[in-house]
Amino acid sequence: MKYTFLILIAFLFVSSFSFAQEKNSKGDDFFFEYRYEQAIIQYKKEKNENPLSKKQLLNLADSYLQTGNYKNATDTYLEIYKEDTKISTYHFNNMLQAMAKTSGQDRVKAFLATKTDVLSNELLENAEFNYELQESEKANDLDYQIFNINANGPASDFSPSFYKDDKLLFTSTRSVKTSKKKPNRENEYLEIFVAKVGIDNQILNPNPFMDVPESDFHQATPFYSKTKDAVFYVSSNEEYDQLTFDENGKNSLAVMMTSGDGTSQYLLRDPSTSFYYPFYDANTSRLYFAANFPDGFGGTDLYYVDTNEGKIMSAPINLGSRINTPGNEVSPFVFENSLYFASDIFYGLGGMDIYKSEMQDDEFFSIPVNLGMGLNSEEDDFGFIIKNNKTEGLIGYFSSNRAEGKGKDDIYGFTVDEKPGLKTLVLRGQVKNSNSKEGVSKAAVRIYDTDQNLIKEFYTKEDGTYRLEIPWRESLMLEVSKERYSASIQSFDETAIKGLDDNNIVDIELLFLDDLVEEKEEQTVIKLKKFYFQKGNYKITPEVAAELDKAVIAIKNFPQLQLRIESHTDSRGGGATNFRLSQRRADAMKDYLEEHGVSSSNILYSIGYGEDRIINSCKNGVFCLEQLHNQNERQLIVVLNYDLLF
Repeated sequence: MKYTFLILIAFLFVSSFSFAQEKNSKGDDFFFEYRYEQAIIQYKKEKNENPLSKKQLLNLADSYLQTGNYKNATDTYLEIYKEDTKISTYHFNNMLQAMAKTSGQDRVKAFLATKTDVLSNELLENAEFNYELQESEKANDLDYQIFNINANGPASDFSPSFYKDDKLLFTSTRSVKTSKKKPNRENEYLEIFVAKVGIDNQILNPNPFMDVPESDFHQATPFYSKTKDAVFYVSSNEEYDQLTFDENGKNSLAVMMTSGDGTSQYLLRDPSTSFYYPFYDANTSRLYFAANFPDGFGGTDLYYVDTNEGKIMSAPINLGSRINTPGNEVSPFVFENSLYFASDIFYGLGGMDIYKSEMQDDEFFSIPVNLGMGLNSEEDDFGFIIKNNKTEGLIGYFSSNRAEGKGKDDIYGFTVDEKPGLKTLVLRGQVKNSNSKEGVSKAAVRIYDTDQNLIKEFYTKEDGTYRLEIPWRESLMLEVSKERYSASIQSFDETAIKGLDDNNIVDIELLFLDDLVEEKEEQTVIKLKKFYFQKGNYKITPEVAAELDKAVIAIKNFPQLQLRIESHTDSRGGGATNFRLSQRRADAMKDYLEEHGVSSSNILYSIGYGEDRIINSCKNGVFCLEQLHNQNERQLIVVLNYDLLF
């Protein structure tokens, strides 16, 4: 198993190894020279003499993985993991890759299920989505016409880039005429080539690319920007025609840009960090690239920097855990607001696979979706580029070391009618308490299709935020609920989905039952401002209706409530008169609620108590101020089953 992007690293090693520190183990020497088969033999010899260190065992496991011995790789990784579960995320990904090859995805899924507390939500979501995609009918729903490029040879040809209107740039290890310093360049340094694209999309007559300054060292992974009429590429760090090394004897790769006058300038350069696969997005003036900074998520991660007139204007910005994984991500390419890139994450089809993620306006990315069998294989597939064809559909190229190729790595072309990559629908927002506006944590969010079949279910975060992503649908139903909260159900048809803003934000407010009720007279009642009927009257006035509307809202949102409507008068007037008046008021309130959508089954009783339940000393024959009499005149809507609801 040989990841082709490691060609760059391997060639770097040839340049810098003689400067590195002495190694105590021959197995280590072979491993760091990427001579994995020899490393395995040597490590096994050393293991028979003395126990290998944890680092050496990891090197042995990695060597098994790189040579396709997945069983021994799995066994060795698990041997290490049983002793120390805190292996790096990079080696964790390698272990799952090997496990998938030997035991299948079901074992990987079962293993992941035991590690949900230590893995990022984004990684788990990405894995679940892509596993489901691979099992669905939508995994390979495009008809790719894939063809091997005639100009491929026995060497490695990879990293294609469109150049001008009818040419292609690419990287190769093929033999070229070189200076006396490097007579065997095929095995030592990478070179940029240019070729014309024929009418059948084959590439013709590859030749060394002469529009970059001549160098005796690496020049690779070009990208041509039509807007700037410049080529971005990686080159060995050098000065005065000599390689430069850091304090550890390492020579790294830098990103360069041609200047139009036959010269190039360094854009990204660090003595200890290598940069790979530059891509310039003219729409945003961002320069994307891969790098293995120590604070990344795994191996190589994707980053960007902001630029202005060829100058770097920001520190490298990591694309985040939605894109970057414990594995290696390389070869970014942006087409029509979609980011295409390659990754060797464990939930792929094998080796490096090509993925697509939609780029949203506020730095969010959709779940990267695997482009499926065809473009991807069980080997390494990367270096994807695409554009609209002159006639119809789209034309693109990518690199692969699949078995049917002509060399170590080949460039393949393809045509397709539609943009590759499953279209997805992303909805996100925050579930809030409608009263306090605070986020509601652990609210259940469910997505249903038009036949009310459950598609997906999950829970909001502690701050009430949520994010969901599903294969594109033209209609769906979104339901949100939580105990003691109202439920929210929204239906989206095609027009509604297209009408969402660019970021697909759907904020949802829920009523909290405890905000709608209060304790009065040792019973739970719907919270209403105190209101009065006109003296001696039971007519529903606007003032009374405004408060009863609050009860309508409460019952519509909590239809399980069972109510008793109570009406009370003060002690003034005759007792029989007050009883009849209070009953008419209770019945009037009941009628109003039912007329406004409350079911009669919610209202178990409507009772007028007259002056039977005076709450102060203002009984018959006692002189009281008006405000004290008003305390006794009251209307209550009692929730009878409050304590039984939850």
